[in-house]
Amino acid sequence: MAECADCGIQVSYFKQVNGRCSDCNNRYLERRRLEQDLGTDEAAKVFSEYKVSEEAIASVVLTTEATTDFIITRRIDIVTAECAFGMNAFKDLFAGVRNIVGGRSEAVQSTMRDARKTVLQELRREAHAIGANAVVGVDLDYVDLSGSGTMVMLVASGTAVVIQAEDR
Repeated sequence: MAECADCGIQVSYFKQVNGRCSDCNNRYLERRRLEQDLGTDEAAKVFSEYKVSEEAIASVVLTTEATTDFIITRRIDIVTAECAFGMNAFKDLFAGVRNIVGGRSEAVQSTMRDARKTVLQELRREAHAIGANAVVGVDLDYVDLSGSGTMVMLVASGTAVVIQAEDR
């Protein structure tokens, strides 16, 4: 495993690009494109605003139940996020062998983990976009789209709410 040069998360050697995880590499490429289009100062301003927005989205609380620890001041709407992901033939081959002999498939687990992180981040984005600071009753459902497990969709849903800030 390698470490992303920008955010420090562990990433597979095969999934890194220029020493970065895919998310950081995409941000790097977008910033370079903006610098070419807008100039360095304007691109820095745009990315500063983007970072503030991303931090606000990341602060959206997700929970699987309506807990008494949170005081819900407003229920806004149901939010959902979806992520369809495929298992390539190489992964499927070894997952099938492991299914016969037993054991865990790191490749399949990694793909599912990435899908879960993606769909939960998208759920936060959806909630933030409508003014929520939390999503309660989060449910994750996996749906086999192909009938053979080669194309799977992960759906996350919950209720977007506004919770009272803690007085600590």
